[in-house]
Amino acid sequence: MPTITSDTRGTRETRATGTWIPPLLSTLATLPLGYLALVYALLSPMVCDSCDREESRRFTESFMPAFWTVPGGLILSLAVLVTAWVLPRRVRHTRRRIRFAAAAPLTVVATWLLFVALVDWP
Repeated sequence: MPTITSDTRGTRETRATGTWIPPLLSTLATLPLGYLALVYALLSPMVCDSCDREESRRFTESFMPAFWTVPGGLILSLAVLVTAWVLPRRVRHTRRRIRFAAAAPLTVVATWLLFVALVDWP
């Protein structure tokens, strides 16, 4: 039985080189940004230490739902980052890998902006 030695998969199925660079850069940006966003959210209640009773009530009512958006957004950004890493290292996945790598830090920034917008600051 004859064996076929030529590559019948085409050029889009060939292994791409250097595809680890976008996820690495994204990791170097996403993890510190996520850490800073989480620390900011955790330290935010100190803003209302000197608030009167009414300001404190409004702040607390808006802070609690807004705070839970932060872990949700950070988990989402981590999932996007992991997706950028685990995509197959093929030429046809290069654009997807770059898009997911770019989306991870942007998701952290969007999460932080959503948190800031949802809280009724004193």
